[in-house]
Amino acid sequence: MANLKEIRNRITSVSSTMQITSAMKMVSAAKLKKAQDAITAMRPYADKLTELLQNLSASLEGDSGSVYATNRAVNKVLVVAITSNRGLCGAFNTNILKQSTHLLENIYGGKQVDFMAIGKKANDYLKKRSNVISNQSGVFDDLTFDNVAEIAEALMDKFAQGEYDRIDIVYNKFKNAATQLVMTEQFLPIIPMEGSEGSNADYMFEPSKAEIVEQLIPKSLKTQLYKAIRDSFASEHGARMTAMHKATDNAKELRDQLKLTYNKARQAAITNEILEIVGGAEALNN
Repeated sequence: MANLKEIRNRITSVSSTMQITSAMKMVSAAKLKKAQDAITAMRPYADKLTELLQNLSASLEGDSGSVYATNRAVNKVLVVAITSNRGLCGAFNTNILKQSTHLLENIYGGKQVDFMAIGKKANDYLKKRSNVISNQSGVFDDLTFDNVAEIAEALMDKFAQGEYDRIDIVYNKFKNAATQLVMTEQFLPIIPMEGSEGSNADYMFEPSKAEIVEQLIPKSLKTQLYKAIRDSFASEHGARMTAMHKATDNAKELRDQLKLTYNKARQAAITNEILEIVGGAEALNN
């Protein structure tokens, strides 16, 4: 059994850790509320814009926006992996890295697969296993639509110029503070609406279909990427809050166990001292 000093040091260490994890939990909870409100507010707009884009994609032949709907033989793939810049958020980053590796080794095995990392964790992991063409981790320092739009424009240019035949986004979709869903979405080419619903949708174009499509497609793609990053951002804080809550509970349980061990060891030491005193007194009397 460890001596009393060692147990006291461990109790102090665990208590300090518990204070840190508890503080991180409260910080993440505060950030989560703002991030959750942001993604919840923009989802209906982003989903409707994507629906309009998919409806229009069925009739893009010869239009100015058709370059983003062109299906080519898939030989070169770019995967946009969205993680966080920091750890201590449970399996949040691990799930994205596993899915990215799955795409690299299984889904697109034998093809050229490059990555764009949004988040330091993705960049640090993927650059050891594949080619990371760009690290956009700085976007989380100032997460605005304009900053994300620049990344989306770069992706659209790479697809339009034929550098890649397909671009996918891998990210965590926010469901609630305890649940994040790993999503793999096709960014480019645009996925047309399945069935006849899209082609039969009745739209009136003003001033013209060509001008509307020319503006709608880039805006929709930028919004799609912004929504994915916003989803990941909210998921990160939810995952970190949950992880720190569990860590705090575990630290409290360990601290209670150590205190019990300390009290037992202290009681045993006192008992031994009493026995030694009694034994010494009896020896003097004899």
